Amino acid sequence: MFHRIGQFVVRRAWWVIAAWIVAAIAIVATAPTLTANTDESSFLPRSYESIQASDVQSKAFPENFTPSAMLLFERTDGGQLDAADHATMNKVVQGLTAENIKYVQTILPVGERSISKDGKYAISSIGFTKGAPQGPPTADTAKSLRDGAKSLASGSDLKVQLGGAAAQQLDQQDSSKLANALIGVGTVVIILLTLFLIFRSPLIALLPIVSIAVYSMVANGLIADASKAFGLNADSSSSAILIVVLFGVGTDYFLFLMFRYRERLRAGDDRKTAVVNAVGRVGEAIASAAGAVIVAFSVLILSSLGMFKALGPELAIAVFVTALASITLVPAVLSLIPERVLFWERSLTYAVRKFVFRNKDLQPSGRWRVEPKNARFAALGGTVQRRPGWMAVVSGGLLVILALGAFSYKGTFDLASGSMPKTKESMIVQNTIMSEFSAGASAPSQVYLTSTNGTPLDPAGFPAYAEKLGEVKGVAQVVPTPTLSKDKLTADFTVTLKDDPASNAAIDSIGGLRNAAHSAAPEGSKAYVGGITAVYKDINSAMAHDYSLVFPIAAALIMLILGLLLRSVVAPWYLMAAVGLGFGATVGATSLVFLKLDSQPGIMFMLPMFIYLFVVAIGTDYNILMIARLREEAQEGHGPREAAGLAIRHGGPTVAAAGGILSATFATMLLAGNSLFSEIGFSVAFGIAVSAFVMAMFFTPALTALLGRKAWWPGHGEMAGHGSAPVLSVAGEYRSEDEAQPAGRR
Repeated sequence: MFHRIGQFVVRRAWWVIAAWIVAAIAIVATAPTLTANTDESSFLPRSYESIQASDVQSKAFPENFTPSAMLLFERTDGGQLDAADHATMNKVVQGLTAENIKYVQTILPVGERSISKDGKYAISSIGFTKGAPQGPPTADTAKSLRDGAKSLASGSDLKVQLGGAAAQQLDQQDSSKLANALIGVGTVVIILLTLFLIFRSPLIALLPIVSIAVYSMVANGLIADASKAFGLNADSSSSAILIVVLFGVGTDYFLFLMFRYRERLRAGDDRKTAVVNAVGRVGEAIASAAGAVIVAFSVLILSSLGMFKALGPELAIAVFVTALASITLVPAVLSLIPERVLFWERSLTYAVRKFVFRNKDLQPSGRWRVEPKNARFAALGGTVQRRPGWMAVVSGGLLVILALGAFSYKGTFDLASGSMPKTKESMIVQNTIMSEFSAGASAPSQVYLTSTNGTPLDPAGFPAYAEKLGEVKGVAQVVPTPTLSKDKLTADFTVTLKDDPASNAAIDSIGGLRNAAHSAAPEGSKAYVGGITAVYKDINSAMAHDYSLVFPIAAALIMLILGLLLRSVVAPWYLMAAVGLGFGATVGATSLVFLKLDSQPGIMFMLPMFIYLFVVAIGTDYNILMIARLREEAQEGHGPREAAGLAIRHGGPTVAAAGGILSATFATMLLAGNSLFSEIGFSVAFGIAVSAFVMAMFFTPALTALLGRKAWWPGHGEMAGHGSAPVLSVAGEYRSEDEAQPAGRR
């Protein structure tokens, strides 16, 4: 089938290119705009208690709010706040309120409970309007609040600083600008430089960049259309992840095709026949690899978390478009470029001799036509061929040892501390509140006690109920007199935790608080525990559910794709075992580096899912490419061990180049200078490297060599024949591999 696709593309190359350009223009012109979605229910389902508590709060206390920002007041001389300072604080609060800053709903005045025990600090909480958009709009509001507060307090003895979630977003936005620039530039530079060094051709280095620029527009437009049609709640913030996937997967598939195209040219095919046979030989591997990635991403629609429920289909669409372009658009372009132009070498030596020494007769080297001996990969292949048992034990043992480190994994929700320098104003405010007030004062939890039978609550039981809540481990304070709703059917108990609301200790406290709130609720009433810490608790539960549901289903579907590709029931099992080991090894290595060596309190809570997205899904490509090449060598009559050696010799350079580029691309995130990006960058770069250089290069070929023909059961009968697989010319005529070889190369 893929030979026929290649034949069609080559014969109608200009039509194929024109179709892609027209599709890109039409889809982009008609696609809706993606906007940020901040509805809490889009992240957690309403079946979770924290979301139910939010609904109770909205109905019973519509005027209440969770602080989006906080003003921290202190004297410039470090002394206790006096009457003049209180007057200045009132001036700041009233002045900001009078400015009617967009999205600001309420700015609370400083009260007795918002002053530190030593009298040196005071807090004013700021609530935003419900449904206020996140991202740049929130950051703009925070900037207006920060600038306005400092201006109103100027000339006094007070120092005022803005903290809270909105201020953190502002500071994070500022601190990530350089990081995003470094990552973006680094990605393009790595792709250009690596492809140039591999092929010694500036045109080949530019081809994937230009191609990806075209079909990424198609992908983004289709994502926007699908989001609108199916209500995927897509978020504009996912664009950065989409870019990484498009460049990473697009470059991988380009290399898969380009290495095979050059191989066919060296075998003696003319340009168009080489393109047809390159698509025919590697098209199935690209389609299978893309199918595995698409399945892995699509299964995320079963996720409990709205972010992944939308992100999965988005990434699946992007990979589908990338795979389609890789077997249509890219081959069409290659078929139109003469090989002497495509492989025009402009090495440093050539440039100096040509332009500095004015050697006008100098012609570009034709070294690309000579098949290299691939000495290193031939040696690696020879080692696996001779000692597959040792290679399987050593490579598999390394993965197992690293995977043991996964047992030390500990997640954290305190993303702000890891993603910003501690000198940022919002971090100074957060650390001051934690040290001078109760650590949980920045985001108290709420217990809503609501009547279930329509009878007003009895206030006489409130003190005893508050006392029960206060006995829970991890609770610092419970306001004894709750706020009653106007209809007397709901009471709001404010609970301050001892620990930082985003800490694991605070999240653990929520379990005890919920047990106490539910069991102590008077007859005819029901309790709901809400607040940001309760949300984190429920996200933990949701992710545990997702891991137990998404991973097994994705594994089963990927195994099905592998089985169809390899016509085997046996091979998919050990290939998926290898993928599982790679996942465990990546989580383990990341835990060891950041928890043990760097002594961090925890790792980003979503990191395992990112590892799943980029390491398990995309890293499977390299296993598929290598095992497909191994099967091809076996079909041509080579024995199991010899086929493994030849697969590494011929497929090794492709896997090494693709894995190296993708790994280095993610490693650029280490340049960001904060632990959040460092964790993502290190884990994904390490995982991709393990997938390419340990699993695909050693572990799976060694296991396949050991199993022999059993690896291909029940399709092992195909391996019994000898001779070369056929190749297809542009005219549609089949020839044997030997007939395609020019004299002197057989």
